[in-house]
Amino acid sequence: MRYLHTMVRVVDVDQSLDFYCNKMGMKEVRRVESEAGRFTLIFLAGDEDEAAGRETRAPLLELTHNWHPETYGEGRNFGHLAYEVDDIYDTCQRLLDAGVIINRPPRDGRMAFVRSPDNVSIELLQKGESKPKAEPWASMENTGKW
Repeated sequence: MRYLHTMVRVVDVDQSLDFYCNKMGMKEVRRVESEAGRFTLIFLAGDEDEAAGRETRAPLLELTHNWHPETYGEGRNFGHLAYEVDDIYDTCQRLLDAGVIINRPPRDGRMAFVRSPDNVSIELLQKGESKPKAEPWASMENTGKW
């Protein structure tokens, strides 16, 4: 398992980039705009080596800007920890067998969410390409919050 990023939600992209990049010295390495999802993801690297083109190295800071206005209380702006795993299905099965609730099953063969005992959301991402859809994951419903 490889630690990938930490996600925080931001209200004002310009203000956030000023803080993280201009004041803290981080560098933007990747940006994803989703018109359909109504969000922007901005990935920041904390050192010069990562900012020099190695945006797949971890850990990164993911700034998530949801286009609809929302006021985040303390703690709500923190999103999740993300880890890359060799086999999303094996990892989820191992966790399930250990009594961990799979809050967002890997229906797409790519992504799942679980929560720590302290309710920290943890995103599990399949290394490389998504795995083919498979049961029981493909038809499993979400459970709780993620």
